[in-house]
Amino acid sequence: MAVLKIIFDMNNQVSTRWGIVAIIVLVLAMSRLLPHTVSFSLFNFSPIGGIALFSAAYFNKKYLAFLLPVVALWVSNLLINNIFYAKYFDGFSWFANPEVYFAFLLIVLMGTSLLKKITLPRLAIGAVSSSIIFFVVTNFYVWLNTTLYAKTSTGLMACYVAAIPFYWNTLASDLLYTGVLFGIFEFAKRQYPSLVLEKA
Repeated sequence: MAVLKIIFDMNNQVSTRWGIVAIIVLVLAMSRLLPHTVSFSLFNFSPIGGIALFSAAYFNKKYLAFLLPVVALWVSNLLINNIFYAKYFDGFSWFANPEVYFAFLLIVLMGTSLLKKITLPRLAIGAVSSSIIFFVVTNFYVWLNTTLYAKTSTGLMACYVAAIPFYWNTLASDLLYTGVLFGIFEFAKRQYPSLVLEKA
């Protein structure tokens, strides 16, 4: 209770802003589980891009912009891989899909530069760029580490072409979650002006 009191004490601007940003990131990361609980498939519809941009924009201490979202991503992956996809792993999976983490870190890095000033055009560019980064990195990894495609430029292009249908979910989710995350926090700043004065 003492920790929560510090986090939500509006007289403590640094704690408040850090706490709200951290909670939003963690809650959205856990929302990754939702598509896996429904009967239809939403491949690549995920808050990853939005979380990366949000963290890049609102954590003043940039190591937190990388560290906290990666931890949230790892925890949500533990649940997804060991509950929904356990049959694909030999035993308990502690770490999988390194390409997703790499793409995630690149998006945060891009966001720290692009979102030094937050505007609607920059957010739109960030969301679209996030989906492109994720698409390029993850499908390059598929081409490089599987036998599905020939290790040639033609094979690489075939891999990217085959992945295009999944790209649209990535783009849609990046646009949606970026809008939701930044919209929520901008609304919170209007309700609690102290959030504007300091960055976490």
